[in-house]
Amino acid sequence: MSATVTDEQIRALAATAKPYSLALLHWGQQRTVDGADAIELEHQRRMVSLRAEGLIAILCPVASDTVAGVAIMTVSAEEAAEIMADDPCVRAGMMRCEVHPCHGFPGDALA
Repeated sequence: MSATVTDEQIRALAATAKPYSLALLHWGQQRTVDGADAIELEHQRRMVSLRAEGLIAILCPVASDTVAGVAIMTVSAEEAAEIMADDPCVRAGMMRCEVHPCHGFPGDALA
């Protein structure tokens, strides 16, 4: 680390934090059920739609045998959990979802 960060800078940044929810999608036991490709396509369509509606701020599919993806959601953890419980892959047992409250800072972005 080459940047020096002061206590005042940390406090100033913390004061700008906004609440978000972190949705972690893990592959489930039923990942390869009959019709899995069609179910996963509906999952993808739904996730991109939620992103377009502003309910997902950052959407990151993950290339892993255990983790399916990460979504930073703009709603409370309770609402995010309800939204994700209705996901086609979650309903089919292809994925399971954990939701955690988190915070983000203005200016953070993916390029």
